[in-house]
Amino acid sequence: MSADLAELAESIGYRFRQPELLIRALTHKSRIAEKSEHDPNRDNEQLEFLGDSILGFAVSEALISRFPHYPEGKLSKLKAWLVSATHLLAIAESLRLGEYLLLGRGEEMSGGRSKRALLANAVEAVIAAIYLDGGILPARAFVEAQVLDSAGDLEEGLPSELTDHKSALQEKAQALKYPPPKYSTVAERGPEHAKTFTVEIRLGKTLSARAEGISKKEAGQRAAELLLAQLVD
Repeated sequence: MSADLAELAESIGYRFRQPELLIRALTHKSRIAEKSEHDPNRDNEQLEFLGDSILGFAVSEALISRFPHYPEGKLSKLKAWLVSATHLLAIAESLRLGEYLLLGRGEEMSGGRSKRALLANAVEAVIAAIYLDGGILPARAFVEAQVLDSAGDLEEGLPSELTDHKSALQEKAQALKYPPPKYSTVAERGPEHAKTFTVEIRLGKTLSARAEGISKKEAGQRAAELLLAQLVD
């Protein structure tokens, strides 16, 4: 394992017996396509697929263990936030994964090292690589340390990111005799696998807000939060 990858492995908290698994977890399909015909066994897409399932299982297991008194609805909201692209992006940034990604020239030139979708996907691929190399125990330890413990004190209450701003705005608008809010996607940019969406929300004839997100849902929630603040003010 190279010195750079050894440094990353130290940050991850796991020493790979098969370092090629970590290399694959960091390899974007653009790198493989540039060198030869695309081989799905050499890039990180399949690892991302596996890592997504492992992450969901490990987070669910950890939440039930930590918060046996929480109702299913609250556990579901916590899980949705913990496995969200937004939270995974924060983890990727803390590990500086962008510095280690193996990208094709085109992806490199278009700023792939800082693309939110690529970074979030890389976290899931790393989880799968740990699992394939050492089994569920080290994968679970990574999820506990990087995904749950990095989220702060969940016992204190749900993070602000879990607030359903759309529902809150709907209720506030109804109470103030406004018509239902209207959402529309006004812009999409970036390649298919790493799009950023801009959603606009309008309330009545004069109130509106726009926000970006790596999904339409996230952008809509952010726009609703901004518009809700206008109503509160």
